[in-house]
Amino acid sequence: MGTGRVALVLLLATALLQALLAAPAEGLVRIPLKKRPADGNGGLHDARRRGFLGGSSNAAAAALNKAEAEEEGDIVALKNYLNAQYYGEIGIGTPQQRFTVIFDTGSSNLWVPSSKCYLSMACYFHERYKAGQSNSYKKNGKPASIRYGTGAISGYFSLDSVKIGDVVVSNQDFIEATREPGITFMVAKFDGILGLGFKEISVGAAVPVWYNMVKQGLVDDPVFSFWFNRHAGEGQGGEIVFGGIDPNHYKGNHTYVPVTRKGYWQFDMGDVLIGGKSTGFCASGCAAIADSGTSLLTGPTAIITQINEKIGAAGVVSQECKAVVSQYGQRIIDQLLAETHPSKICSSVGLCTFDGAHGVSAGIRSVVDDEAGESNGLFNEAMCNACEMAVVWIQNQLAQNQTQDLVLQYINQTGSTLQLCERLPSPMGESSVDCNRVASMPDIAFTIGGRKFTLKPEQYILKEGEGPAAQCISGFTAMDIPPPRGPLWILGDIFMGAYHTVFDYGNLKVGFAEAA
Repeated sequence: MGTGRVALVLLLATALLQALLAAPAEGLVRIPLKKRPADGNGGLHDARRRGFLGGSSNAAAAALNKAEAEEEGDIVALKNYLNAQYYGEIGIGTPQQRFTVIFDTGSSNLWVPSSKCYLSMACYFHERYKAGQSNSYKKNGKPASIRYGTGAISGYFSLDSVKIGDVVVSNQDFIEATREPGITFMVAKFDGILGLGFKEISVGAAVPVWYNMVKQGLVDDPVFSFWFNRHAGEGQGGEIVFGGIDPNHYKGNHTYVPVTRKGYWQFDMGDVLIGGKSTGFCASGCAAIADSGTSLLTGPTAIITQINEKIGAAGVVSQECKAVVSQYGQRIIDQLLAETHPSKICSSVGLCTFDGAHGVSAGIRSVVDDEAGESNGLFNEAMCNACEMAVVWIQNQLAQNQTQDLVLQYINQTGSTLQLCERLPSPMGESSVDCNRVASMPDIAFTIGGRKFTLKPEQYILKEGEGPAAQCISGFTAMDIPPPRGPLWILGDIFMGAYHTVFDYGNLKVGFAEAA
């Protein structure tokens, strides 16, 4: 959920956090992340719009039971929705005010709703920080705002102590959110976000919580690790360990790759394989990030479309997509064959303007648009996006030596919908699959550090419900990030659920091992 990330999938889940448990050893903080199963309130789309205790003595067990009994008074027994989100509890201030937050490796700021948030309904559905009730509060007041893919917050910085597990970070900058517009955060079951990315992407140049944990000597080793339990109803939901690694939650050895760009936890990734066969898409290398704040796995439209086609996933068919491929398909092919740069094609056919790097919407919001309550600019933006997706797909088909006749035949097949539009995943949308076909779907593998990390169908398909009422969606969704930062893959909870992930801050590397 990195700052400024365009069209990032922020999946809001109905998850509950168990209270933070004390560490069994000094300098090691383990935080159990509690999941909650599907609650049936709202559909699949609504839910998506984003400890390990040592000792076995009777005394230790009694202490644990006592602690759990005490914590139950503060916990609402909610359910987990498709393993779509994991979040934990922290405390801010003295005395401690409790908040549930996403521990997000794709951003770097800590924010929670403020008691001075009056105009956003979202704030009234969550816990709000009350500065006047904290003895350790210090005023800052510098304004701040963060935009995520499906929502934004704004407010101002404050300074206070932050408790994570059994340690207290002193003098921590965080944002009191006074505005949380839209429905995204209103339906969220978490209160805020605690970023675990690098300071390079921290809004307001605020020092991230993790940096202060290390600087203040609160952890023995500058390492933290994630384990997500993907089996609903089987024990705790997951675990984040600050200062170490829990050997109970992985098999074999970790494969480490160096961080190539500080900001997100970014590293180099190699070829992507479908059913054991190379796609060649990242054979010369792609950039990827491990992101605990994204539930799905995102990648460039060209390869995501190819994956979804192989697994039989149907995308979100839109009128804009159908209009583009039926009216402009031949012109797009002609310009690609004439070696027109792909980024200029949609502007040349009049659906986008060209900003010097890529197409942008040609729509201009006018007084008439505002009075009508509908913006032609929004329609034009949708047409522009549909055109750019079509260009990428057609370019990919031609690169595979498909003739233009075959390409046109495919995108104009008879039927109620155009086949291309069925396969193209919408940037923020999902691609549905037949639950009965999951067992026959191919494995999808990613090459990292010379090793193939394979996702089986049951790992990359998200399923809601059972029997005839079950709904299944592909865990792959499209997002095109242009050079120099892209193409960029975001390996979210689907990948991190299959592979225990270590974030080694001291040696600037990321490690993956099979989750246990």
